[in-house]
Formats: sequence, structure tokens, C-alpha cells
Amino acid sequence: MNLVKKSLICISLITVLIFTALGCYAVIGFHQGKKMAQTHVTKRKNSTFSADEQTNLKEITILLIGDDGREDDEDGGRADTLMVAHYNSETKQPKLLSIMRDSYVQIPGHGAEKINAAYAYGGAELTKQVLNTSFDLPINYYISVDFQHFIRLIDDLYPKGVEIDAEKELNLDNVDIKKGQQSMDGNTLLQYARFRMDGEGDFGRVRRQQQVMDALAKQAKNAVPLLQLPQIAGEAVGYLDTNIPADLLIDLAKDFLSGKVKPLQTLSVPVEGSWAFNDYTEAGSVLEIDEKQNTQAIHKFLADETDQ
Repeated sequence: MNLVKKSLICISLITVLIFTALGCYAVIGFHQGKKMAQTHVTKRKNSTFSADEQTNLKEITILLIGDDGREDDEDGGRADTLMVAHYNSETKQPKLLSIMRDSYVQIPGHGAEKINAAYAYGGAELTKQVLNTSFDLPINYYISVDFQHFIRLIDDLYPKGVEIDAEKELNLDNVDIKKGQQSMDGNTLLQYARFRMDGEGDFGRVRRQQQVMDALAKQAKNAVPLLQLPQIAGEAVGYLDTNIPADLLIDLAKDFLSGKVKPLQTLSVPVEGSWAFNDYTEAGSVLEIDEKQNTQAIHKFLADETDQ
């Protein structure tokens, strides 16, 4: 055997060993992160979730639920935040649909109620059913995260903080936020996204939530080193109440952390001109919405770029 052949064989063996080592490192890191996170999780709410079938394998819809998670929650377990994320893995286009929590809808088995009550009555499964019937919106996956786990995830994923240009001064849960550009840790970011104690109410709150989600997407590629991705992905799986398979979660994380994705597109529901206030319902102050108009707006928003 000549020297060239010996060199090629050595290079091939070294390459195989390197990739094997990296694979083992990724698996070990993932499971370590997951195990660590699960030590902080005491309950899962959504074991009965039944996913809607994907009609297009390149596109997924994910129900995002912010769960207060506190025993003294005055809303009785209602979803604090309700969003639907849509991602096209071929075009790398992420889209985010925010649904205002006071939207007045029919909840199967419970009559007319605010949409965020669906989570208290029947978790992610019942919330998905409402989205199916009210907006003809199929849901493939769900992610539910409570406040404390959100804080931990942000602090782990963005150890240097998240850069936000705060639109106003505000205070919530003893967190003071000044107007202007700043770096926010997990708890500060949470309070900025939750605040609604002003004249804008949920409208301003949804706008800030979309601002936060946009910042998270844009800054993901600079958040953590690629070698830390397996452990962070494991932590995410451990912290989150979700039905997303681990391999899909890692693939999504790779796209965002590598900076491959396009700028986030957002839509708020109800859309302009499709709602009216009503203070005379058993559910209190609500947004009465034109479901047909909002369904059309949602479908147009989520359509492929080539179809618009």
C-alpha cells in the first residue's frame, strides 16, 4: 500500500471518528439538558392533544400558549398569551398570528366565552378545536410554557440578554422598565410582554409581544454557540409542554440559530374593522368579532408567498 492510499485511509478514519464524537456529544448534551430542565417541571397539562394532519409537509402550524402557571392566577388557568406560529421550511419564512385574549367565540361545551377561557376548560386540545371552528385554522403542534420556565429559557438561550427598544416606561410585578434601547433578561422581557395596564389594553400588549418575538428571532443566531445547541434544545424539550418531536425542534433551532430564516411577519386578530367592544356579556368586556372576515384575513396571511 503506497503512502497516498495510507494517508487517504487515515483521513477517512479520522473524519469518521470526528463525526461520531460530535454525534455522541450532541446526544449526550441533549439528554443532559433535558434531564436538568425536567427537574424543574412538576406537571403537564396537555397529554390529550390530538394534532391536525399536515396537508403540506413543508409547512407547520404551532399553537403557542403562555400559561400563567400560578395557583393564585385570577384568570383561573386561562391562557395569558395565545399565538399561532407558521413556518415554511422550504422558503424559511416564519409568520406569527396573535389572537387577542378577549375575542368572543363559541367554545364547544361551554357556549360563548373569551377565547383564552378555552385553555382553562380543556387545555391545548380545546383551544385547538376553537381555532378549527372559529377560524378554519388547523394546528399541527402546540407549545405551552409557564412564566418561570419562560424566564429560564430566555436566560439560557440569550445569556447576554435580549436587545429591545422599549416603547414606553412601565412597571409590572415590581419590574421597572424605562423607555428606549436596552438589554432585558428573562424576567424583564416577560413583564414587558405582559403589561396591559394602560389605555391600549390588549392591543398594545399584543404589539409588544410581537416586538419581543421578532427580537428573539433576529437575535437567535448570535445567542449561543452552535456547540451548545444540543444541550439548549434538550433544555427546551424539558421545560416546554409540547408535542413537537425532538428532531424537529432541533431542525427548527438550527434554522433560526444559523440565521437562515427570513424576517418575521405578523398579524393580529381581530383585524382592523372586524370587531366591536361589548360590555354586556356574562363574560364581561369582550371583543365581538366578525369570524368570516378574520378567517379570510388569516388564510391570506398564511398563504404561500407565491399565492399572494
